[in-house]
Amino acid sequence: MSVEKPRRKKRKVMGAASSSSSSNKGPPGLIPVSAVPLEIIEEIFHNLPYGQVIRHCGVVCKQWKEVADSESLWRERCRREGLVPRDVARCDWRKFYVLSKKRRNLLKNPIAEEEFKFWQIVSNGGNLWKIEDPMTPHPNENVRKNFVTSYSMCLKSQEINLKTEGYNALLMDKFQPAIKVSDWYSARWDCACEYKIKVELLNEKKKCIQTFEPEAVYLEQWNDQQWHQMTHVFTDYGPGVRFVRFVHGGQDRQFWAGWYGVRVTDSCVEVCPDN
Repeated sequence: MSVEKPRRKKRKVMGAASSSSSSNKGPPGLIPVSAVPLEIIEEIFHNLPYGQVIRHCGVVCKQWKEVADSESLWRERCRREGLVPRDVARCDWRKFYVLSKKRRNLLKNPIAEEEFKFWQIVSNGGNLWKIEDPMTPHPNENVRKNFVTSYSMCLKSQEINLKTEGYNALLMDKFQPAIKVSDWYSARWDCACEYKIKVELLNEKKKCIQTFEPEAVYLEQWNDQQWHQMTHVFTDYGPGVRFVRFVHGGQDRQFWAGWYGVRVTDSCVEVCPDN
């Protein structure tokens, strides 16, 4: 699917109606900003970082704000960078572009490359958490490690500060972008285990606004040892979301000494441009 290049209406040259106005006065040989066609201003904006266009260019003057806020500018930026929304007809192009550029996994160290760095151990039962190589290749070829639980409950968590990650209060409250959560889990072929996950959207005072906490998943003994994905998308959660708290883990159900519990890796929390 591709986005067609939008047709632009011809725009008036800024300041052309009054060549003797004070805005056209300046050193000989220099063209005043007010005399530059809006199409050229828009092309200049295409070559600036989007943050500068929003924060600085749009406050210079009325004409520049018109360009910085225009649908054609952001739709064209999306077209040039291959960013395609699911619903073109209803797309807010500026919102879609900005959220697409910001989109990334907000969880740090999701695939155990730095052992337990950035994770807070909530429960460390049995023989404690451990990091091992996957017993079965993961769908994500970049995954080389996974976290493994033991015979008593093992849980770990991470808290995401949305403002620190670039999602300010105005953006979160006005647009309430979708927040997508995913997690991968598996079991040893010879040991039954239990997998748990809980994700909370928190306000500024760390009080819960919305929660995703499905029932525990039980994987049976003598299973195929394949990876399974848990996903959820938060939408229409209302204003006030400032933090995301992610908790997951589990334990084995055979109560064997060692690390025969659930395996978890490639966890992800991301703010999405659309649902």
